Amino acid sequence: MMNFTLAQSTWDSKELQAIEEVIKSDYFTMGKKVAKFEEDFAAFVGAKYAVMTSSGSSANLIATAALFYTKNPKLQRGDEAIVPAVSWATTYYPLYQYGLKLKFVDIDLETLNYDLEALNAAVSEKTKMIMVVNLLGNPNDFAAIKNIIKGKDIILLEDNCESLGAEFEGKAAGTFGVMGTFSTFYSHHIATMEGGFVVTDDEELYHILLCLRAHGWTRNLPKQNHITTKSDDAFSESFRFILPGYNVRPLEMSGAIGIEQLKKFPQFLEQRRENAKVFSHFFANHPDFIIQKEIGKSSWFGFSFIIRLDSKLKRKKVIHTLQNHNIESRPIVAGDFTQNEVIKYFDYEIFGDLKNAKYLHQNGFFVGNHQNNLSESLEQLAKVLRGGGISDLTAKSAKPCLTLSYTPYTPLSHLAKVA
Repeated sequence: MMNFTLAQSTWDSKELQAIEEVIKSDYFTMGKKVAKFEEDFAAFVGAKYAVMTSSGSSANLIATAALFYTKNPKLQRGDEAIVPAVSWATTYYPLYQYGLKLKFVDIDLETLNYDLEALNAAVSEKTKMIMVVNLLGNPNDFAAIKNIIKGKDIILLEDNCESLGAEFEGKAAGTFGVMGTFSTFYSHHIATMEGGFVVTDDEELYHILLCLRAHGWTRNLPKQNHITTKSDDAFSESFRFILPGYNVRPLEMSGAIGIEQLKKFPQFLEQRRENAKVFSHFFANHPDFIIQKEIGKSSWFGFSFIIRLDSKLKRKKVIHTLQNHNIESRPIVAGDFTQNEVIKYFDYEIFGDLKNAKYLHQNGFFVGNHQNNLSESLEQLAKVLRGGGISDLTAKSAKPCLTLSYTPYTPLSHLAKVA
């Protein structure tokens, strides 16, 4: 049996050579390589500024913090921030840590992004920000969201950590809000060991992000900036602190790796979308599963499944069967986040009953997508999940994947004719 993993390495000799060059330079904290990667990344997504961080989580942290430190603060403690009920933990944590009141809104079972009717109903006079999360590579319907907030003083902040390369109406996901965040962790679209980004077109926010990223000091600010008057005395400016910042700087190695990864990314993205065509061929209109409906152009982080209400399948059994066939899977991000114990620390409210998020929490899972051709792995997956095969398999009696009895779909050789 072949292994169908959640992620595969995207590195080759180019990344190893990039690491070696950093080692030879004997300069390991962020430097020229990080700066070059930031320049390249901003150009790639179509943003004016990009600030690399140690992770997507720390990108969310300083992006949230930056909104409190503009000359006219865009947010203050106690403000209401709408969030989707399904996302990753560190989408929410910075909002809680900065004293915002979170309003959890339901998601759509097909897109996995906001239920737009629920979002429209949830917006109130108290709403100051909407955190827009593009889940598993799928951009939100930003035209609809912009229409919902039209004429209202509401900030859009984008968590695009799972959706590098996604587009909506020709514009990159992660560039619709006042800031957008990205992740370059191993299992994501490009990998720099650990890493993340905040992008923005707002120069004041850019300068605040630079300051917050490294201790809240002035050292990394340009002479002319929107935060403070900076002297020419390098000695005094080296340890001058003006904002309550962090140390979420990336390593120089991560920047060097990222330069090489970004060159390859268009090919990675093309293959992920080709894999998605194969996946959709096998599982569109499946009798047992709902799969993710693409909005705009997804970058297909992974492939999600939600067991249909009228299906006799049980997730525990499905996951057990996948494990028996060396197919890795995970819950759909953190599921309904309000069902996690950590919620007891939050100041929050739940809008409506979150029926879709609750259903996903109990009946959803996803498998990986990679930068390599997954036709054989997806065919294997289709065989394993097809019809009554699931109920017949146990840990002791599982047959080899490629000899299972199943009702066949159109052969892969004919995909081009039906795509």
